[in-house]
Amino acid sequence: QVQLVESGGGLVQAGGSLRLSCAASGRTFSSYAMGWFRQAPGNEREFVAAISWSGGNKVYADSVKGRFTISRDNAKNTVYLQMNSLKPEDTAVYYCAAGEGIYTIYRNEGRYWGQGTQVTVSS
Repeated sequence: QVQLVESGGGLVQAGGSLRLSCAASGRTFSSYAMGWFRQAPGNEREFVAAISWSGGNKVYADSVKGRFTISRDNAKNTVYLQMNSLKPEDTAVYYCAAGEGIYTIYRNEGRYWGQGTQVTVSS
C-alpha cells in the first residue's frame, strides 16, 4: 500500500511562488505516473498536472500551463509542483496522486491519493 504525503502549502500573495512536494512510501514510486489535483470548497476536484514514471512526458491543465512545473526525483520518491505567478483562483487544497499512467491520472482515477496540502493566494 503506497502512501503519499504532500507538503509545502501555505499562504502567499498573488504573483508569488510555492513549491509543493509529495513523498511516496516505497521504491515502487518509480513505477507510477504521478499527478497533482486541487479542490476548492464547494468545487469538484480539478486536474492540475501529471508526469510519467520516467519524467519524460508531462501534461498540464490550461489554467496552469506556463506557470506551474511538475517534476519528480525517483531517487527520493518525491514529485514536485513548482507554482509561479500564483493567482487567487489557485487557492485550493492540493492533492497528489499515483496511477498507472498519465491518462489514468488525467481522468482522476489515480490508484493512490495523498491527504492534501492547503494553498491560499491572497490578492
